[in-house]
Amino acid sequence: MRSFDPVIEDGVAYVLFAYDVGLGIGLDAAEKGVKAMTERAPIRHQRRAPKHFEFEPTPLRVTQVSTVHHIAGFSTSPAIETVLYDFGAVCVTYQIPLTGPFSGLLALSEALYDNEVLLADSRRLVEELLAGIVTAVKRPQIAHFYEDYVIFQLREFDEPGARERLLQENPLSVAQVLRADGDLRSDQEVKDAMACPISYAADDLTLVDWASAIVFDKVADDTRAVLEFGQVQLLELRHLDNQLDAALDRCYETLTRRAPKRISFFPASGNDDLEAIGELQGESAVLFEGVNNAIKLLGDQYLARLYEQIATRYHLKSWDESILRKLRTLESIYEKLEHEQSSARLEFLEWIVIILIALELIMPFLRGH
Repeated sequence: MRSFDPVIEDGVAYVLFAYDVGLGIGLDAAEKGVKAMTERAPIRHQRRAPKHFEFEPTPLRVTQVSTVHHIAGFSTSPAIETVLYDFGAVCVTYQIPLTGPFSGLLALSEALYDNEVLLADSRRLVEELLAGIVTAVKRPQIAHFYEDYVIFQLREFDEPGARERLLQENPLSVAQVLRADGDLRSDQEVKDAMACPISYAADDLTLVDWASAIVFDKVADDTRAVLEFGQVQLLELRHLDNQLDAALDRCYETLTRRAPKRISFFPASGNDDLEAIGELQGESAVLFEGVNNAIKLLGDQYLARLYEQIATRYHLKSWDESILRKLRTLESIYEKLEHEQSSARLEFLEWIVIILIALELIMPFLRGH
């Protein structure tokens, strides 16, 4: 029996590439340096959402132009949307118009997974943009790693009730598109791929997975923005975790090369280590809080639930716990080094007192001579 395969009459695939480009971006200064079209506006809501749902500060949206890329029978649009976040992240989004049978999305999904052409092009766009706003970026440098994600927004099918029939009669095809894996056959994997559904009304549904998401909705700018932010947040947490790993390695080297019982006549010689660790602690804490507090969802229950699904899929809680644990380790190392410095200062002062007392005792004999 042939599986149900509805025809997509109107849809679009959003291909996201997120990069870390620096410690922070001054959005107002960056806006002045951008020559392309910009948009500084809150997300356009399709549902009743109170004013509490907003980014703080509002990201800077830039329109760039690139060549058309042909992928698995589909083509990208020349207009590229690039979003800049104040905590140093940039997200490049390609749009691919979708029409045709749903089964055709599998080849596209597989082709988009770690697509080297779009990856190279997106990095080029980020480099060009960064060159124009370099004065607005603190410590500009594009990180070597990235996060990519695909959002399939399916707005309209060729027949009513197609979404319900597709999910009931052909869940395997849906799971294969979500996982970008045509060899996926396991019932357990199919259930896991479709384990995070969320909807607001009877006519919309979002399936969130770790490689991509499928959004059955005619207008979903707010949903897409939250999915995009989830990728950016995951990128920044990975970047911060990587930085902390490197910092802990440096701290370990610092501790192992310090003689434990050395008498230091220059107690300020270790201040560089303390200053470096303290600076890293401050930067890490600011970035961690900036990423986690950038989006406000408390006023919109649907978007808050969507964000919880994203956090579950990306294991954001585990990343948070790992980073907090490493920050506490850095704090303990800082306290240990500070204690050593304080002990060295006290020891230095004690030696000065001993020398002064010795001089006071021998001065009468020196005067006699």
